[in-house]
Amino acid sequence: MPRKNKQHTKQFKLDAVNYCNEHPDLTQAECAKNLGIGVSTLARWQSQFKNNDGDIPVRGSGNYSSDEQKEIARLKRELRDAQDALDVLKKAISILGKD
Repeated sequence: MPRKNKQHTKQFKLDAVNYCNEHPDLTQAECAKNLGIGVSTLARWQSQFKNNDGDIPVRGSGNYSSDEQKEIARLKRELRDAQDALDVLKKAISILGKD
């Protein structure tokens, strides 16, 4: 069975790290089990939290430094989709043109 990568929100990651900090009586493995995540995942989030002054960097569509960069990313996606559609049409024309 293929493994799905679950993406957690930044808030969930911060809450998970805070949960472990607020429950020093629990081991890291117990915290991870309670949260439904892997131990290595929790350890990585804790390390990122510590190394980034109490913040956890996240990747994703909402992680742009400006509205301009967000618009550029949207336009690039739109261009890529249009190019894909054009490629499909070119192939269809070449197949139909052989008759």
